[in-house]
Amino acid sequence: MKVKDLTPRVLMGPGPSDAHPRVLRAMASPLIGHLDPEFIAMMDDVKSMIQQTMLTKNNLTFLVSAPGSAGMETCLVNLLEPGDECIICINGVFGGRMADIAERCGAKVHKVITPWGEVTTVEQVKKALDACPKPKLVALVHAETSTGALQPIPEISDLVHNAGSLLVVDAVTSYCGVPLKVDEWNIDAIYSGTQKNLSAPPGLSPVSFSDAAVKVLDNRKTKVQSWFLDLTMVKNYWAGAKRAYHHTGPVSSVFAISEALTLVLEEGLENRWKRHYTVHNYLKNQLESMGFRYLVNEENRLPNLNSVFLPEGQDEALLRNRLLNEFNIEVGGGLGDFAGKIWRIGIMGESCTFNHVNMLVGALKQML
Repeated sequence: MKVKDLTPRVLMGPGPSDAHPRVLRAMASPLIGHLDPEFIAMMDDVKSMIQQTMLTKNNLTFLVSAPGSAGMETCLVNLLEPGDECIICINGVFGGRMADIAERCGAKVHKVITPWGEVTTVEQVKKALDACPKPKLVALVHAETSTGALQPIPEISDLVHNAGSLLVVDAVTSYCGVPLKVDEWNIDAIYSGTQKNLSAPPGLSPVSFSDAAVKVLDNRKTKVQSWFLDLTMVKNYWAGAKRAYHHTGPVSSVFAISEALTLVLEEGLENRWKRHYTVHNYLKNQLESMGFRYLVNEENRLPNLNSVFLPEGQDEALLRNRLLNEFNIEVGGGLGDFAGKIWRIGIMGESCTFNHVNMLVGALKQML
C-alpha cells in the first residue's frame, strides 16, 4: 500500500482526530535544522503556547519527541527511583500502563483499583494513603481513553500534597478538550499527546513539571533508567539561547503542533472546551434516540470520547467495519473488559463538529 492509494477517512475514533488543513500545510513546510536559530525561536513559541493552554507557569514545559506513552514514561522514570513507593490509580488501560512503568523503575507500587467506567474516589485515595502515608508520587488518569471516564482532580490533589507527595496526571485525552488547570489544581507532572483534541499528527507529547517535581529530579541519587528520556539532559535542549544538543528534534512535527496550538489560541481555550460539550450533547441525544447507552454516568462522562453500548442485538464489529468500508468513518472498539461490547466515538478537535455527528448519525440510521 502506497500513500497515494490511501482512502481518506473521517476520524471519529479514540485518536487520531482529523487534522486542520493549516496543520497539514505546516507539516509540509521545507525542513530546517533542529538547531537552526529560527527553529529554536519556534521551540520557545511552542513552549509558551503549551504553558498558555495547560494554564501553567512551569518553566520545565516542553515536548517529548515521541507520542503520549513516552510522555507517561518521561514523567515516571524521571521521578521514581528503585525502592520508592508510589500510588497508582487504575480504572482502565492507561492507569494499568502507568503501574507497569513504575514497577519497571523498581518502585513499590500501591494500586488503587476501580471498576472500568468509574472514577477513583477521594475515599479510595485516603485509604491508599493510610496504607502508604509517604509515597513519592500519586498518579492518575484525568481522561481514561479506554472508557471515557473523566476523573475529578482538585480534592485528590489536596490529599496528595497534604501527604507531601507529587501528583502525576495523564491528560492525553483531556488536554485542550475539557477544563484542565495545571497550576490551579497543583499538578506536579503532566503529559499529553498531539493527536487528540489538538488535532495534530501523533508523535509528540507535551509535558510539564512543577518546581517541586524539578527539585525531586535534581536530587536523584541514581541515573534515570532511560537515556533518551533523561530530563537532566533533555531540559538543556529546551532551555536558554544556547541549546545543548541531545537528539535530532522532529522538525516537521514541531511545525505541525505550532500551528495546531495557534489554532487553539485563536479559537480561545474556553470556547474550545464549550464546543466539545455542545457537540457532545448533540451526539448524545442522537445516539440515545437510536438505542445506544452510555457506559459512564453523566457526572463523570468525558464529552470528547463517548463510550457506548450498541442497541440490543447489534454486532458491534460488523457495524464498525461497515462504517469504515462503506462510509469511510472510523470509530473505535472497546478495550480490555469492554472488547467487543462498546464503541468509543471520538469528537475531538477538528473532528468535533455538528457535521461530523450528522455524517455518523446518517450512516447509522441507514445501517440500523
